[in-house]
Amino acid sequence: MRINIQFKDRVGIAHEILAVLAKRGLNVVAVEVDPPNIYIDSPELLEYMLPDLQADCQQVKGVGEIQVLDVLPGIRRRLHLDTMMAAMEDPVLAIDGNGRVMVANAAAAAVAGASETALGGMRLSELLDDPETQNELIKAGFRIPSREVTLKGEPFFMEVTPVSEPLIQELSPSGRSVGAVLSFHTPARIGGRLHALQNSAGNGFDLIIGESEQIRALKIKAARVAVVDAPLLITGETGTGKELLAQSCHGMSSRANAPFLELNCAALPESLAESELFGYMSGAFTGAQRGGKPGLFEMADGGTVFLDEIGEMSLYLQAKLLRFLNDGKFRRIGGDKEVKVNVRIISATHRNLRKMVQEGLFREDLFYRLNVLHLEVPALRDRPDDILPLARHFIERACTQSQKPICRLNSSACAVLVSNRWPGNVRQLQNVVFRAITMSDQRVLDAVDLDWAEGSISADEVNLDTTENWELSVSAFEQSLLERLYPQYPSSRKLAARLQTSHSMIATKLRKYGIPGKR
Repeated sequence: MRINIQFKDRVGIAHEILAVLAKRGLNVVAVEVDPPNIYIDSPELLEYMLPDLQADCQQVKGVGEIQVLDVLPGIRRRLHLDTMMAAMEDPVLAIDGNGRVMVANAAAAAVAGASETALGGMRLSELLDDPETQNELIKAGFRIPSREVTLKGEPFFMEVTPVSEPLIQELSPSGRSVGAVLSFHTPARIGGRLHALQNSAGNGFDLIIGESEQIRALKIKAARVAVVDAPLLITGETGTGKELLAQSCHGMSSRANAPFLELNCAALPESLAESELFGYMSGAFTGAQRGGKPGLFEMADGGTVFLDEIGEMSLYLQAKLLRFLNDGKFRRIGGDKEVKVNVRIISATHRNLRKMVQEGLFREDLFYRLNVLHLEVPALRDRPDDILPLARHFIERACTQSQKPICRLNSSACAVLVSNRWPGNVRQLQNVVFRAITMSDQRVLDAVDLDWAEGSISADEVNLDTTENWELSVSAFEQSLLERLYPQYPSSRKLAARLQTSHSMIATKLRKYGIPGKR
């Protein structure tokens, strides 16, 4: 039986309590003293003995009530610690001040190829491929930045948490560290953390706002290609939402629970882009991080790498990427060991890759490897029915971020938004809305509140209904615009070319409003 005896702390009281049990012939196998409690495990103590034991113990000055326990607190903490260590997917080692392993979890034992018990007492230098790391840890008092190390031939990112005097004051009165807890994370685990931080908005095609015919067709096609585990090329003008479409395809694929990591090929010079993709070994170049660094391909193992603006990638990197696509293998910069990962490549560009191939600016073989599956994102001007739903979405988001009441658009503002050519597409629309919300204190936004780029048609040019019903106002604007321009461009194709939109959309609008010759 396990019991807790409460007492008022004084010198020798614990020995007096144990003497009572010894006098009654009760063997004690474990004792934990944590004033004002003494916890005792005595297998020979039975429940019917408790009243007499209570009476004997109360003869000792300062002793209180006896309580029955299911397990001693120290044993309970150890059981919870063991369970917690076993549940950790990453290898964890606790080492003493000399670099010897005191505690190891199951994941660490699996990597080391030894039992948890066998790891106890081993020196850290016996496990790490670079034995100098142990000496550096001890010399720095176990206070070093996180770095990559190689544990039994496998790369890991090592995080060091010192065990120092604030935690164990009796063992370290001088304040120096008495050991550390080392956590080891695989590149894929780091990639998973990055993915969680960068992609918290959710997954799926519901994130793509729009109910126009073009967007519905795009979602249907995207849903089909998302589940096919093959390279995907997404094309479209700048600002159309290619990255969002790539994230949605990843979220609907079998890799949805794995990392989605991205690289903008236009944002980095060739050398940095290469190290970001493939990683590098320690000392590979001047300024390289000690211990090396994994690249996106390693961190996204099992998931997806999104290469934005792939048309800006240099021919040198194109060759390296082609080799990776062929067999899934690569070498880090400065390394001689081949690394094999399972990654899906989704790429995107606003450039005409076929034309670049003809001009010798893009490898033809790489183009065909990337263009196994293809999606084309329509420009915003080709789907005007989505402009106002997008604007309302951005207004709600901007008002929330600015801690303002939700604003709305009047008929004049709606008409001007719909009439704009939007050369910057959805990104430009978002910027216009955010700027208007930031600079205006009005609850109802007017056309004059929209400070934006060239290409819009002023609401003053159109005789709009004064009603605040935006659907009626937009219809009135569309009809007035088409009636005014049709005499100058007397065919649906000419008018579509003038307004830089699709012929089918203009033909539909002409029939809708009964413009002469199109009834």
